Amino acid sequence: MTTSIGTPPSGGPPPDPNPPSVRRDFGLLWAGQSLSLFGDQFMTLALPLVAVTLLGSSPAQAALLPFALFVPFLPLGLPAGAIVDRLPRRTVMLVCDGVQAVAFAAICVLAATGALTFSLLFGLILISGCAVVFFQVAYTSYLPSLYGDAHELHRGNTRLALSESTSKALGPMAAGPLIGALGLVGALAANALSFAASFVSLALIRHREPRRAAAVRQPGWLRRDIAVGLRFALRHPILEPILACGTVYVLFLSMVETSLVLYCRDVLGLSPGWIGVVIGAAAAGYPVGNLLSARLIRRLGAPRTLTAAATVSVLGIVSMPALGALGGVAGAIGLVAGSVVHCVGEGAFSPTSITLRQTEAPAELLGRVGSVQRFLLWGAIALGSLAAAGMTALAGLSASVWVGALGTVLCLPALLRRGIRAAVLA
Repeated sequence: MTTSIGTPPSGGPPPDPNPPSVRRDFGLLWAGQSLSLFGDQFMTLALPLVAVTLLGSSPAQAALLPFALFVPFLPLGLPAGAIVDRLPRRTVMLVCDGVQAVAFAAICVLAATGALTFSLLFGLILISGCAVVFFQVAYTSYLPSLYGDAHELHRGNTRLALSESTSKALGPMAAGPLIGALGLVGALAANALSFAASFVSLALIRHREPRRAAAVRQPGWLRRDIAVGLRFALRHPILEPILACGTVYVLFLSMVETSLVLYCRDVLGLSPGWIGVVIGAAAAGYPVGNLLSARLIRRLGAPRTLTAAATVSVLGIVSMPALGALGGVAGAIGLVAGSVVHCVGEGAFSPTSITLRQTEAPAELLGRVGSVQRFLLWGAIALGSLAAAGMTALAGLSASVWVGALGTVLCLPALLRRGIRAAVLA
């Protein structure tokens, strides 16, 4: 993939790496995803509460809902990359937003009419998860077609990460009062509307990707295309350690995050409003890390930035159960403090790793390399959620949080290998 637009004609002005048409289209993409991400955060608080309070499910069953959302990445993650690389990525995103809007609208209607069961809830979230697989692969592969300059690409990734960070900070805090005022059905409706808004914003984007040469679909093409993407990603000296680190980190972090809402309710005894404040305030570190990432890259380089960010994040996560053990309001404040530190590190790591992936992979492999990452990371979320459900059933919520927090330490030796280790020591 090229990392610069090119050399201007002799004596002419340099080309604008970010012309008005690009700014407009990125603004639409950014706005739509910001609304959708904000709605998603309502689900962080609402889905386990829907399962426990409306359906009478156990905490272990509620922990299976994130599993339903992310488990499609295991069977679909790798094929999605090969398929997306052969289709218009904007069209894929539009279809996926539509599917998710319909799925969450159905959950809302069923909940409002009293017809919702845990099986239906699980199934509809599973359908939404299938759409998420294709959307995420297409989404991260589409952005490089907007930007030909690596610095502008990283700036776009940083802004999108900043939206995710802000939604994590404000979404749960807004969800608590919304649930208190309108009930859980209101939060479900808000998420469905956010996907509809994202659909409209994508439909208004004028940019179209350069037409790719039509590839002949001979028998076995899907398997061969997947194999090409896997070989490239898993043999790459920079990308493979990043993927290994992220997989280990997300596997254990998802145990913490899956258990956190009910941990706050059952162990710390907090109300839904306070739970939203705790989870939202904990994400305040993300924007700080997002904004620091470009400066850290300029000073340290991308590999050292990744190493420093991962270390800070792990330290914050490990401190969470230790401080949460204080109990009550003191425990809640301790959780916030530890999670803010963790989120600063993760906020710097995420856009840096995404930009490296987009600049190291050739354009024709962007979807497949992205799908390898999503397959590993989001598949790890599914397995971590399942592990959290099992640990909660066997030993309780506190044990699930502790095992998840300590397990994230293993991501550091996974990162400091091959090209990353060589660059850090250089």
